[in-house]
Amino acid sequence: MDQEDYDLPDDYGNLDEVVAPSPDENPHERSTYRHESLEESRSRNREDTRAHYRRQDSLERRQKDNTRRHSEHAAGDEEDEDENLTELAVPPPVDRGDDTPVSTEGFCSGSGTGRPEQEGDKNSQSQKNHHHLFPHHERASKFATKLYTISYLILFSILGTLARLGLQALTFYPGAPVTTGVLWANLAGSFCMGFLSEDRKLFREEWGPSKQQLTEEAQRKRSDEEDQNPSSAEEKQEEHDHAAQGAAHGKVKKTIPLYVGLATGFCGSFTSFSSFIRDVFLALSNDLPVPVSRPPSSSTSIAVSSIVPRNGGYDFMALLAIILLTLTLCLGGLQGGAHLAIALEPYTPSIPFYLGRKIIDRAVVVLAFTAWVGTILLATFPPDRPTGPDSHGTWAQETWRGEVLYALVFAPLGCLLRFYVSLHLNARVAAFPLGTFAVNIGGTALLGMFYDLQHVPLLGGNVGCQVLQGLQDGFCGALTTVSTWVAELKGLQRRHAYIYGSTSVLAALALLVVEMGSLRWTHGFGEPVCGT
Repeated sequence: MDQEDYDLPDDYGNLDEVVAPSPDENPHERSTYRHESLEESRSRNREDTRAHYRRQDSLERRQKDNTRRHSEHAAGDEEDEDENLTELAVPPPVDRGDDTPVSTEGFCSGSGTGRPEQEGDKNSQSQKNHHHLFPHHERASKFATKLYTISYLILFSILGTLARLGLQALTFYPGAPVTTGVLWANLAGSFCMGFLSEDRKLFREEWGPSKQQLTEEAQRKRSDEEDQNPSSAEEKQEEHDHAAQGAAHGKVKKTIPLYVGLATGFCGSFTSFSSFIRDVFLALSNDLPVPVSRPPSSSTSIAVSSIVPRNGGYDFMALLAIILLTLTLCLGGLQGGAHLAIALEPYTPSIPFYLGRKIIDRAVVVLAFTAWVGTILLATFPPDRPTGPDSHGTWAQETWRGEVLYALVFAPLGCLLRFYVSLHLNARVAAFPLGTFAVNIGGTALLGMFYDLQHVPLLGGNVGCQVLQGLQDGFCGALTTVSTWVAELKGLQRRHAYIYGSTSVLAALALLVVEMGSLRWTHGFGEPVCGT
């Protein structure tokens, strides 16, 4: 039975979560291996796309030539009824939904046709090899593919935002050695991104060819090359097999909506570049909330955080500490996730093809939009409302919406905006991912504006304050990403990575110095009405 392929738009290959090279390009720890940068990976992806269209054009021309030759042959042999019947009995070219070559097997084997057979035999053998590795699949419609992708992004953006807020709450405790709670969320999201980037088993049934099949195909392609050094032939063979697997996996990953949802939706929303830069600025201005580490005296009340005046030099050291901690831990988390994927490869199960395509894809459409509508209803009728099951007495005491519900409502909007901006901008400059840069800088600028509005007197009262908090944690948090950012830093050439990384941090911080600093160093930050 034919399987079903996704019909993805070409610009889905612009997602750096998909085309970035593996975090660990030498899993077998060989003495020599080939490094592929993000620029080379993106260039190869563009070349593969061009080759795909060239193959399609060539196949269409070949199909037309076959049809013309078939017609000429039939017209020239009208008096021979037997041959006419034989030619008419030849099955039509295979109806293909992808770039699978048109089968000519059997058509050139007819006797007395006068058709050159050498080229046909070569094409037939190539087609057999292609069908052996990649069996014919039917294609899902573009609408269905986009619907699956958007549904996964909505669902996983909600789950990623919920995980980030939960981890921030868990890591903000008395005496915490690290006082920026979003650090651990950024680390965990980068770790998940590294695992997904390196994993070869979860979607094994999606990209199909086994290691043995890929090895046989690689041997056929190298049949006309010079013999390698016998002493190192086995190592080179294993390295080539791994490279072939990585290339095949990378080509197919961008066609799997579930993978796009996990990498772009969950990991991207689990991490937050705007919250990271906000904490950098708060460390610079000595406003970063710090958990109390000692019990208060009997004459004082318990405070959520403790701010002590300090010298400006310490402010600069705090700024460097937040930047270096986040950058090094997230890069380490990306690498650690890749190492875990390699270690667990013999034990990682594969998602059954039928389960993924026929059940999960279709179920997530209902689940995603139901979850989003559910969060909107919860934000409208929160459990701790005056008449709710977790009532605190008055609306002024209601906290659910500001702490989590509004963030979950706005998170899918930020995630979808990041997704489409990346599709349209990331491929513009191979050495500088404009899409990720634009959403990170734009989201940080928006967060600074929302933070300022929240810390000055407004007419919105408690609800307005909670909406602003939800926009910061949900919309800006899901719009900006650290997991994709560090994956790009790892994949870019060293010089380009330093330029891209430093420009991102300095530009975002400069925006907050202008936005938040103008309020902080003039009127000062007021206490938010909602107390978040």
